[in-house]
Amino acid sequence: MSIKVKTIVRNGRSWQERLYLIEVFKGMAITFRHFLSNFLDNSKLAVRHYPEVKPEITPRWRGRHRLTTHEDGTIKCVACYMCQTNCPAQCIQIEAGERGDDRTEKVPVKFDIDLLECIYCGYCVEACPMDAIRMDTGIFSVTSSTREEMKMSIDQLLATKGAFSEEEYKKGGA
Repeated sequence: MSIKVKTIVRNGRSWQERLYLIEVFKGMAITFRHFLSNFLDNSKLAVRHYPEVKPEITPRWRGRHRLTTHEDGTIKCVACYMCQTNCPAQCIQIEAGERGDDRTEKVPVKFDIDLLECIYCGYCVEACPMDAIRMDTGIFSVTSSTREEMKMSIDQLLATKGAFSEEEYKKGGA
């Protein structure tokens, strides 16, 4: 039994192409030509002036986190620890306490997210059985000068509103 071997002829076997130096200079000439044409006439460049022109954000985009509430203003989170357990970055810390009303047994007393540790994967949103945590704020620029300001507490997460309507969010998430 013999193996059939197909020999492929390679192009670029001249002594000039094997030297590579000429090909490097050809590539640099193309790059330099593009640089000069863009430097002399930059009207054809596709540029978005970021602070003035904000990017268009779809409802499926994962931004900064927020906690949702019921119609009566009570928090939807039941402190089941599903988001904390499912988080690969381990940036969510929850402490549960007893709930005063008859809606559920537990309520989060502490719900902190460290945005510097977060990788914005959205696993916390997928894991939540109560649709209590979302990443639909539309906040795409998360900056701070100190590390403490990047730790979101339960009050900050509840105060952040969603950027999309409920219909847009449901349609975009499907």
